[in-house]
Amino acid sequence: MAVPKILLYYLFTPLADPEAIRLWQRDLCESLGLRGRILLSKDGINGTVGGELSDVKKYLRKTREYAPFKNLDVKWSEGTGADFPKLSVKVRDELVSFGAPGELLVDENGVRGGGTRLTPEQLHELVAEKQVTFFDGRNRIEAAIGRFENAVVPDVANTREFVAELDSGRYDHLKNEPIVTYCTGGIRCEVLSSLMVNRGFAEVYQLDGGIVRYGETFGDGGLWQGSLYVFDDRLSIDFTDEADVVGRCYRCVAPTNTTANCAAPSCREQLVVCAEHEADTACALHALSATGR
Repeated sequence: MAVPKILLYYLFTPLADPEAIRLWQRDLCESLGLRGRILLSKDGINGTVGGELSDVKKYLRKTREYAPFKNLDVKWSEGTGADFPKLSVKVRDELVSFGAPGELLVDENGVRGGGTRLTPEQLHELVAEKQVTFFDGRNRIEAAIGRFENAVVPDVANTREFVAELDSGRYDHLKNEPIVTYCTGGIRCEVLSSLMVNRGFAEVYQLDGGIVRYGETFGDGGLWQGSLYVFDDRLSIDFTDEADVVGRCYRCVAPTNTTANCAAPSCREQLVVCAEHEADTACALHALSATGR
């Protein structure tokens, strides 16, 4: 019986020829029937692929045989077999599009000058020792359906808005406070914590492995609240059946962990929406347009 699985992984390491690696990764995935998204840059690799368990294991083994990728940070999750519509393998200037490629320093040991890494267990030890501020490294829609307790959630729609947000001065009062950055699988925090250190934040930590690894460790029995937004057709996952529902429908504020795109074809706005209103989702701008206001 087929067992569908999803593999989430990344690694910061210098790559001399990302285009050649793109072709190899594309051919490898196609030969195994895998679909998903893989990004490459001169600074490393970031991917999410899904398929039958034995094929995904073969993919991981073959990828790790390439010396620069031997220490890939990987997480597994349950798939449905139809989580990705296609395979996409691309080369970009940045693994994560913060719009600051010149700031990131990467060597064979990963990102230089970032935050102090914390395992989920070490995070709990730190919280027991001192008052910390959780800083969400994701966008506002991701945070709307799940986040760490009392986290700072920057009002950003995408990662490219973080640099301006940090430079705005809104968080300068935290520069001498312990800050823990977190994101889905850990990769965005690698960059975000480095950007924060560069801007004078004195005590920056990052949750190693992100929310995924934290959920694997503590489920819904720790500091995490709600559902985890994911970038495939599942849209969100819960770590246990006891997960809180913290999202609220934009129309009626009913509890929900569902997100949907604005119904307007030209709009990319995402909204948190309940089942009752999912069929006629429209952002504020297009809702006004529809009424002729």
